[in-house]
Amino acid sequence: MRAALLEQAGTALVIYDDLEVNQPRTGEVQVEVKYCGLCHSDLGFMTGKSPLLGPQVPGHEAAGVINAVGEGVTHLAVGDPVVLTPAPPCGLCYYCQRQQYSLCDNAIGILSGTLADGSTGLSRRGERVYRGCGIGALAEYVTLPATGAVKIDTDIPLDVACVIGCALQTGVGAVLNTANMEAGATCVVLGLGGIGMATVQGARIAGAELIIASDPVAERRQQAARFGATHVVDPAAGDLPGLIMEVTAGIGVDYAFEAAGRAALIEQGLQLTRKGGTTVIVGSPPLEEDLHIPNVVLFQALEKKLCGCLLGSCNSLYEIPRLLRLWRQGLLDIESMITHRRPLAEVNEGFADLAQGRGIRTVIEIQAPPAP
Repeated sequence: MRAALLEQAGTALVIYDDLEVNQPRTGEVQVEVKYCGLCHSDLGFMTGKSPLLGPQVPGHEAAGVINAVGEGVTHLAVGDPVVLTPAPPCGLCYYCQRQQYSLCDNAIGILSGTLADGSTGLSRRGERVYRGCGIGALAEYVTLPATGAVKIDTDIPLDVACVIGCALQTGVGAVLNTANMEAGATCVVLGLGGIGMATVQGARIAGAELIIASDPVAERRQQAARFGATHVVDPAAGDLPGLIMEVTAGIGVDYAFEAAGRAALIEQGLQLTRKGGTTVIVGSPPLEEDLHIPNVVLFQALEKKLCGCLLGSCNSLYEIPRLLRLWRQGLLDIESMITHRRPLAEVNEGFADLAQGRGIRTVIEIQAPPAP
């Protein structure tokens, strides 16, 4: 099959047409990928921010149609349109039994680039190829657990639906699931890429009274206001702590969402939250970055909270349909999240846009539509 391959960090992706993908085994399906959004998690492998274990097909925010089903799969059929998820819940492991579906044993692939059994199902000329964030969707086909492909209605455009797979699940989920934000709450969102914008929308959907959005890119701040931010700040020029103290009567925000993947912003979030407030780590900082909490006894005495967030703490089998219902009701704007569309041949240009902060989400078309 044709796929974009990252052979080593710091190099451009190369498109090959000789990758091999396994046929689905028991409990698996094969998906013909139509569209894949580009995420900072993919970019992290390209820049060396995240460790690259070997040649890898990036991409994990995707939608397509079922191409083949393995033995025992009865809820999906060839031709079904689906959205892919990096954390397919097995329903049986320790974490699924405790309704912590995003921590399912299957989600190990997000870090390992493999399936749960350690295999990848991908190779090129006999060499093992890893799956970017457990999927590897910048390719014509993906084989994955059947719960990793969530069926959607046939009238939903796949180029729009693909963004749900990561950005929307993560950002909206961080608000509704990880933080469990209550109506009338106050919050700040630090970083306004795809996940940060989805977080702003999640806060609006939750009924937040104040949504303060911070990013150095003016276009992103303007878009955040359209998505529901009540205040926008340029962190390089504005006084973010002063604004928060002003609009919260000196209390601080209830929630801070770090969505840029920087430890320094996590620390800032801890400072900006009120007593008893919660800071949610939504972005993924580089491995070499550490978190410093000054005066830990004060952190303890003020009962502040810090928590991680993987894929919005979502059960994708529930979350993807819920997000699509919100979209149909006009409560979730997915189309405006997509600022660039490119063919697979321009995937490196798409990642360059991402690295430079141009736009919000670039969607890659894997295969050209059939001729009329």
